[in-house]
Amino acid sequence: MQKITILIHCKDRPNIIASVTNFIAEKQGNIVYIDQHVDREQNIFFMRLESEFIHESFTADGFREAFKNTLADTFGMKWRIYSSARKPKMALFISKYDHCLYDLLGRYNSGELNLEIPFIISNHLDLKPIADSFKIPFFHIPVTKDTKEEAEQKQLEILEKYQIDFIVLARYMQIIPEKIIARYPNKIINIHHSFLPAFVGAKPYHSAFKRGVKIIGATSHYVTEELDAGPIIDQGVTRVSHSHSIEDLIAKGRDLEKIVLANAVKLHTNRKVMVYNNKTVIFS
Repeated sequence: MQKITILIHCKDRPNIIASVTNFIAEKQGNIVYIDQHVDREQNIFFMRLESEFIHESFTADGFREAFKNTLADTFGMKWRIYSSARKPKMALFISKYDHCLYDLLGRYNSGELNLEIPFIISNHLDLKPIADSFKIPFFHIPVTKDTKEEAEQKQLEILEKYQIDFIVLARYMQIIPEKIIARYPNKIINIHHSFLPAFVGAKPYHSAFKRGVKIIGATSHYVTEELDAGPIIDQGVTRVSHSHSIEDLIAKGRDLEKIVLANAVKLHTNRKVMVYNNKTVIFS
């Protein structure tokens, strides 16, 4: 049995759903999940569909070609078809903070994340022992004012060598170069506290504490050239009060960052995110 996931968006018009489901039925496929959304303001139709095929003659490449010629061109679709037979490859970029790294590696090691992690890249050596303990190759690529271009080239070479599908910045404290962003559009996931832009700088929790905030949060989003302004994948919040110290805020914030980043990775890996006009449609 082979299972595929189809993501579609196009101008909304009658008969899209019927045409797609009839096409799959003609190919002897069994639909196990289907969901759709229409953006009324933009008049854009979105759909996510999972289907299983048991016929021996089925091939993913043949299905893609037939889908393009029969449906995609007719409806002017932007579309992607993914096979469950191949796990996406995720590269981890880290610096010195370890909470998101430990969380993702723990979930990966337990089989919770349906992906592969071929390597970890860091601009510091501090967390190399963690990568070693999980038996994942570790590449140390320092980034300084004088070595930025060299570091960028090394990163691109490693990414291409391992045929990476997407990148996760697990508290990587460097700005991603434009070349890498262009190479991986809507495929670089970042995590940060939700105080931006109100509490910018190196110590946002200290600033928030001084203002007496009642809610703290975390946001995971795709990376674009405009810093921290990419399409949002997931967010989380928790309430705090006057009784919480700065250390309490930091601890709660890190817990949120771990959960929100892991959720974003799962949504992306399971092909449940569609990006349009710097916004996301998230399917259940």
